[in-house]
Parts: sequence; structure tokens; C-alpha cells
Amino acid sequence: MNRTIEASFFPEVAEPLKKACILIIDNDRDFTHSAKRALEMTGHYFVSEENDASKAHQTAQKLKPDLILLDIARPEKDAGEVAARIQSDPALHGIPIVLLTALVTKAEGRPALRIQGHPFLARPISLPELIEGIEEHMPERATL
Repeated sequence: MNRTIEASFFPEVAEPLKKACILIIDNDRDFTHSAKRALEMTGHYFVSEENDASKAHQTAQKLKPDLILLDIARPEKDAGEVAARIQSDPALHGIPIVLLTALVTKAEGRPALRIQGHPFLARPISLPELIEGIEEHMPERATL
């Protein structure tokens, strides 16, 4: 009596998780690079860096991120201008912009405090605080 035994030697491939896409706009290349590496190492985020504020809108158009982290202290262009330009674009209007600032400390900040209508994260910031701030402001469709 012959029996056939079927066995699967290869594990089933699960659907890959969609990573939330984050655009960091900051002229400090060291910060954007280290934040990108740290966030991507979690496995939950795809991060793109833009260090030139004059290209921020164009980069956001190409990328269509789920969330934008924007540094307030911009030497060449005001962060308010950058945010306004991005938000005036109908294709980008709904993308949350979270400001990064060393102008307001964590102690001075209150949960409801906003800068130019945008939530902010005080710098310096640790990776757990950055992740918490990102997740708090990430749109529902992009959360993991």
C-alpha cells in the first residue's frame, strides 16, 4: 500500500507590513541621518530626508508621506512658509506636519500647545519620545 505524504518545507510568506512613510525636513544633516537610521531600524517606518527647505514641497509631492517632521529653525526659509506651501497643495493638504523645535522646552510645552497651528516636539529628543510623537500624530490609515 503506497501512501503519499505531502510536506511543506517552505514557510508561508506573510503579507509584508506597510511601513509608515515619514519625511524629515531639517537643515541639520547629522540629525536627519541619525533620526532616519534610528526610525528605520524599528522596522515600522520608511524615512526620507530633505535638508534643503527650497526643495521640501517638491520632495513631499514625490513622496506623499504619511507624516512630515519639520524643523522650525531654518536659516534660509521660515518653517511657517514651508508648512503653508505644503498644506496649500491639494494633494498634500491632509498630511500632518509636526514641528521640531529647541525654542520651546519640554517643561514649557503643554499637551494642547501648538505653534502656528501645528503640534510640536521639543528638542533635544530621545528616540522613544520621537516615536511617541510620531505615533500620536500619525493618521489612522498609516498606523501599524
